[in-house]
Amino acid sequence: MEYVPDAFEETEVEPGVYLAQLAVGEEMSIQHLRMAPGARVPEHSHHHEQVGFVYEGEQTFVLGDGDAVTVPAGGSYSLESGEVHAAENRGEGTLRAVDIFNPPRANPNWLE
Repeated sequence: MEYVPDAFEETEVEPGVYLAQLAVGEEMSIQHLRMAPGARVPEHSHHHEQVGFVYEGEQTFVLGDGDAVTVPAGGSYSLESGEVHAAENRGEGTLRAVDIFNPPRANPNWLE
């Protein structure tokens, strides 16, 4: 077992978008997402399967085909490996969510 005492150190990866790496294992990782109103994660894809849970606010995913899916607080989502998507906070309040990645994403900043 590995205990991570300072797991909530946030990194600003885009204006108003903050990630904190909570834990990284051999098969998966877990991150916290905090997004200010109006903030956006640009369109991207990754080889990780991603599942998540919104616990405050709402997160809108804009998929590669242009469809938008809004996940409210209490909702969960899954993105397949290689699925093109962007993420936005179109709401008036702060968005807070937790994401799990397989294989693990060791660096919370996907741009590096």
